[in-house]
Amino acid sequence: MRRQEPGIDRGIGREVKLRRATPADSEFAFQTKKAALGRYIEQVWGWDEAEQRRFHEDRYARREYHVIQTSGADVGILVAERLPSHIAVYQLFVLPEHQGKGLGTECMKRILADAAALKLPVRLDVLKVNRQALRFYRGLGFRSVDETETHIKMEGIGGEKAPIRRDRPT
Repeated sequence: MRRQEPGIDRGIGREVKLRRATPADSEFAFQTKKAALGRYIEQVWGWDEAEQRRFHEDRYARREYHVIQTSGADVGILVAERLPSHIAVYQLFVLPEHQGKGLGTECMKRILADAAALKLPVRLDVLKVNRQALRFYRGLGFRSVDETETHIKMEGIGGEKAPIRRDRPT
């Protein structure tokens, strides 16, 4: 039996829910990543459709994906995992037409609350060119802890140490 993933299979807020992705959701997950992150991948490495599909298929087979839903519609993808030392957020993508409505914020608030209860930090990587995502995570209290040539490694702490901005939804 798999352990419970952060914020998974529970309602998140009043309007946002997560459901475990099925094999039938793989194309939705790929298209969501392409719509939300494709332009940034293009800037850093160039978008190679075949290569991106191979990356996606490999990750989809190895990790548990969750579909973000609101009002019964599939609007995004979340991939997070509880590890012994932290909660890792591998992917949080919301379709562009649903961004700015607080959906990503609601997902991250749940993950931060779970992390606080477990006394674990939340860790993730953001492409340096993705200033929108950097602002989003910084607004949730995440701080930069390291970087690579292409990514900023960030860490957030749940609870009081991670102020959640309620004035500007994602």
